[in-house]
Amino acid sequence: MTRAHVGLGSNLGDRMAILDTAVRVLDADELTHVMAVSRVYETAPVGGPEQGPYLNAVAVLETDRSPHELLELLLATEDGLGRARSERWGPRTVDLDLLLYDGPPVETPELTVPHPRARERAFVLVPLCDADPFATFPDGELAAAALARLGPVTGVVPVGELQP
Repeated sequence: MTRAHVGLGSNLGDRMAILDTAVRVLDADELTHVMAVSRVYETAPVGGPEQGPYLNAVAVLETDRSPHELLELLLATEDGLGRARSERWGPRTVDLDLLLYDGPPVETPELTVPHPRARERAFVLVPLCDADPFATFPDGELAAAALARLGPVTGVVPVGELQP
């Protein structure tokens, strides 16, 4: 099995319940197992239109799915949880991003892994380091080092936990 890290976000509806359901759906997949989940953090939206705050978390998976097959599972999970893709960077019931996948980087029109902006976003790096303190980018950089490079983190507030 291969280790993968998935970012979870929600800013519409019962955000905590939606993230919890997303984790349960991923864990129920016969080729994927949730090994760990970070705490849940509330964060301000970045970019896009005016919208409410997000809840963010990271799940650490072991999977027998390829990166593209895992992306298909993530998109199907989003659809099943009512994700509407009407406005880029707009509010959403759920957003599941493949952040890291053990192995060489992936760059196709459908998928880029590691996630191209993961190292720039505290709302990704804080839960990533929480879920897996040794999470490493393909070039060998620890996620914790990327987080330290951002400087003091504000606006990433722990608000609860999900169960793997």
